[in-house]
Amino acid sequence: MTPVTTTEYPFGAPDRLTLHERYGELRRDEPIVRVRMPFGEPCWLVTRYEDAKLVLGDPRFSRAMSRERDEPRTRLAEASDGGILSMDPPDHSRLRKLVAKAFTVRRVELLRERAQEIADGLVDDMLAKGAPADLVEDFALPLPITVICELLGVPYEDREDFRIWSDAFLSSTHLSAEQVRQYADNLYGYMAGLVQQRRVTPTDDLIGAMVLARDEQDQLTEAELVQLAAGVLVAGHETTASHIPNFVYTLLTHPQRWAELRADPTLVPKAVEELMRFIPLGAAAQFARYATEDVEIAGVLVRAGEPVLASIGSANLDESVFDRPDEVDFHRTAGSHIGFGHGVHHCLGAPLARMELQVALGTLVRRLPGLAFAVPEERLPWKSGMLVRGLSQLPVQW
Repeated sequence: MTPVTTTEYPFGAPDRLTLHERYGELRRDEPIVRVRMPFGEPCWLVTRYEDAKLVLGDPRFSRAMSRERDEPRTRLAEASDGGILSMDPPDHSRLRKLVAKAFTVRRVELLRERAQEIADGLVDDMLAKGAPADLVEDFALPLPITVICELLGVPYEDREDFRIWSDAFLSSTHLSAEQVRQYADNLYGYMAGLVQQRRVTPTDDLIGAMVLARDEQDQLTEAELVQLAAGVLVAGHETTASHIPNFVYTLLTHPQRWAELRADPTLVPKAVEELMRFIPLGAAAQFARYATEDVEIAGVLVRAGEPVLASIGSANLDESVFDRPDEVDFHRTAGSHIGFGHGVHHCLGAPLARMELQVALGTLVRRLPGLAFAVPEERLPWKSGMLVRGLSQLPVQW
């Protein structure tokens, strides 16, 4: 069977944290389908778990080829050429190795005490000010921003600037093409300034280590250094800051699961993994992989040079892998989610994100067990025109 039609993609605007019903239909009836995004060339879309893992993990699929092509995408302008996200090994391995040591499970565990201190301080401030509070502004954003700033060596007091500039990397229609380029230039210029500071006054933070790798070990170019530092800063706070409110929203709309965590906080690590599976962070599949040779997927021949998108959100709801995938279950034993991706581009900061999400959720369960929405659920404001799903505000009381 060879599909002959091309479907417009994404299938619709994000509906809170609910995937469009079309994904389920495709998993059942047509697991690989031709689609066309708002910009770029037509491509294939895969929606099943094993097919997504194949596309994301098999070396026959390339990210680097996207630099030479009109990559399928949801926005007109890109913030950059993609940096490390648009590389294949060995270049990808060379850059990833430079920062990977900072994000090992062992290194991240050394940061847990500090992350807990930050989280408790934020809750202290919320309690002192009294309800209602905005969980996004008062907790979800400052926690990962503080941690990544301290790890990289970025001044926390500059957060309002780089928070705005970060939108260049996550906007689909939220920003104009001109704004995307301007914000990206602003962030790169800012990071370049921090790099120059390290050359005058060396430091032992991650930017300092990257400057050393550039200047004394010649392991990356100046452009790679600036892009990598900016990428770590953006990825190091934006996704976690989006997922903390997403987690809370899901738990408060599944009150039996919130009650379960309150009764047994030791379930928090399992809850983080299940919520990573259950909640689709991406508004749509992004970052196409290009076949470097003919590859058969789900009975369809993908020819060399054709791009393929893998829907991680859909894969994590695959009925053939997860029993009752549309339910939140903290006691799953079968199936491993791919919420952090798969293959060589598996999220570099996954250990850090896991730790921060565990700290955030554990702190809220322990210190604010009566957490509740401060406005009716239907009035909660959601982000729009972004590559990720999330609440722009989350008014809560306790």
